This record gives sequence, structure tokens and C-alpha cells, in this order.
Amino acid sequence: MLYVTDLAYPARGRRYCDEDIDLTARLRTDFDLALCHPRDAAALMDGFDAVVVRNSGPVLHYQDDYDAFRAAAIARGIRVYNPPHGRADMAGKQYLVDLTAAGYPVIPTVDRPEHADRLPAAELYAVKPKAGADSIGLRFLPYEELAALDDHTAAGTLLFQPRIDFLHEVSFYFVDDRFQYALYAPDPERRWVLEPYEPTEDDLRFARRFIDWNTLDHGIQRVDACRTREGALLLVELEDLNPYLSLDRVAEPVRERFVADLTESLHAFLAV
Repeated sequence: MLYVTDLAYPARGRRYCDEDIDLTARLRTDFDLALCHPRDAAALMDGFDAVVVRNSGPVLHYQDDYDAFRAAAIARGIRVYNPPHGRADMAGKQYLVDLTAAGYPVIPTVDRPEHADRLPAAELYAVKPKAGADSIGLRFLPYEELAALDDHTAAGTLLFQPRIDFLHEVSFYFVDDRFQYALYAPDPERRWVLEPYEPTEDDLRFARRFIDWNTLDHGIQRVDACRTREGALLLVELEDLNPYLSLDRVAEPVRERFVADLTESLHAFLAV
């Protein structure tokens, strides 16, 4: 398998290289692996049974290369894990607008400044690129400044959300449709200082609702949510392209179970 990772990407609060070095070392028990940078994946993928996209960094930094890789993989029938038909982050952030309109428990989101009056009242509103990642391009503006954004550049390319006053963020990690573990950030100002979290049945029903919506038969997904002051969970994002796993934040038995389930999933994916 060709394992795609950017070992040098300077992720805030995370070390991509450590996670992928450890995970590939564990996967080598079952698979022959070669690692490559995301820019090299398209040129190398024909020589492998499958391509596993892991901590490859925000694709907006190499959008043309990613688009070419994705198109070529689909055209040539290359197995890519996660499969490229995901409906969430791998397709951009439009799903947040669609899920809002469909009544799902997400942070209310619109993609036109003139629709901001459909959002709950807030002191500030988050404005970010629909194709963004890692908080790139994120800014906070008062309501009266939203209308001043040029419709010709803003319509359809930006997302608008009320700034939520939340207790903490919590992430739920899945392999295929199997829940693995949950982690949360007790301090809202320190997103990647994570601790193990024991989800309730309601929490898991919340997370599974989005896993079911995405309809990926195989793959790793991370459901990111925030807990409001009233105790409700709202979806922040559904990461289905290359979710960082924070495996260094879980106990060894949890890591072992995760790798076992991932190995089983990859074997099943290769057999399709």
C-alpha cells in the first residue's frame, strides 16, 4: 500500500510525523507499505494495490495536485482509502450549509451574507472559506459588517456562522461504522490539548447520525462537535479525508484495538 503523509507539515499542537511513523510501524505487521508526500501520490499510485491517505495536510496548499490525483484515481479505478466519494470535508464545507437547511444539529451555517439574518443572534460571526481547513482564513466580524462583504466574491465561497459560546469541543473517532474512542478539549482556548472522554449513549447517537449520513463503507472518520452551555452537541465538522487521530492521547489498549479494526477494514477494502 502507498501511505500518503506530509511528515514535515507544521500542524499546530500536533505532530503528524510521530503519529504516522507509529501507525505505519504497527500496520507493517500485515501490509507492505511505502510512504510518500501527497504531491507524489499520483505519479506513484499505479504500482500499489491501494492508496491510504492519512496526515497529508490541508489540500488547499496543493489543490491542483490533489485534484489531479483524485481524478486520476477515479478514472483508473485505484483504490483510495478513504474512498473519494465522501460527502463531508473531502468535498468542501458545503455540507454544513446543507445539514443546517435539513435540520441537523450543526452550528448554524449559511453561505451568503444576505442570509445571515437566518442565523441566531450573536456578538460576532465566524467568516471562513468554504474550501478552508485548519482555521485558515477564519475571522470574526460583527453582524453589521457581514452585509458589507462584496456579494460577487463572498456568495458561495464563504461560510457564515454565529460564534458559539461553548463549554468544550469533543471528537468521536470511527473506523468504518465502528466507534473507537472519544477525546475532548476541556479548555476551549487549547483545541489540541485533549483528554479521554467517556461518551454517553446520547453522545454516540449524535455522532453516529453523521457517520450514517456520510455513507462511507470503509474509512476513518472524526466527528468534531462542541458542547453548548445548555448541554447540547452541535457538529463543528465531519472530517472524512485525512483526520488527525491524536493516538498519543489514548491508552495503549485503545491504540491496539484501533489498529486491529483498521487492519480488518483495510483487508476488507482490498478484497472488494
